[in-house]
Amino acid sequence: MKMFFVLTCCLALASVARGADPQNSPAPKKGAAHSQAPQHATGGPVYSGGTGQGRAIGAGHAVGPGYSVGAGRGHAVGAGHAVGAGSQLHTQRNAYTGGATGPTRTTSRTRTGAQTFQAQHFNLATKTRPTSIAPAVTYRAGSRIQGSQTWQGSRYTAFRNYTPQWHDRNWWGSRYNRIVFVFGAPYYWDTGYWYPAWGYDPNAYYAYDGPIYAYNDLPPDQVIANVQAALQAQGYYEGEVDGVLGPLTRAAIANYQRDQGLYITSAIDEPTLASLGMA
Repeated sequence: MKMFFVLTCCLALASVARGADPQNSPAPKKGAAHSQAPQHATGGPVYSGGTGQGRAIGAGHAVGPGYSVGAGRGHAVGAGHAVGAGSQLHTQRNAYTGGATGPTRTTSRTRTGAQTFQAQHFNLATKTRPTSIAPAVTYRAGSRIQGSQTWQGSRYTAFRNYTPQWHDRNWWGSRYNRIVFVFGAPYYWDTGYWYPAWGYDPNAYYAYDGPIYAYNDLPPDQVIANVQAALQAQGYYEGEVDGVLGPLTRAAIANYQRDQGLYITSAIDEPTLASLGMA
């Protein structure tokens, strides 16, 4: 009897131990709700700080050791890894694609580069100084034309080499046999260009200090007037044809040169006149 009671107790204990074994637990039914916590953190702050391994970053991404974490803004970190708020790493860029940065000019223009511009003679008021149109420039010994050292080619040599000289009329007259007067100021001719003869008349008026291409053997004021007329016909110049190489005319020349892909000399040079059909 005792043996039967002991055997029964052993069998009961073995049955209880089997029921506690998780391997023998029945599988959960499909569709049943899970109470387990998710494997990845979701939501919450981008980074909670600390140096532990495997911390949650952004929307459900874990970062282990060796990662450098930004402020959740999609920055690339570590060895080619990206972290931040989500996995999107696109960066918006400005829509600027280049082009002219100056004011837009809406004036209608007609290109005449393939045509020949006929030289004209203009009746110009050269008796008085046009200081109201173009203030007089000041003589600066040893100065150079700004930017000229970057203008390549033999047709810009006169501009690269130019520096004003101050001499009296005897010096100028003994060296140059071709001197003309425009608005009372003397200009001398040398190898295809007109230059201001500084010092010939100490009180002379010049609106521009530099070479002027001697187009069609015309004096400086007539060269300037013809350029003004050509630019006026194309809509670049809106002033009067007065033979003054002042700020308005130089700005018109610069705009034309920019549109034609020429060096912006803001002056009357041979390539610009050739593009206008004048040389």
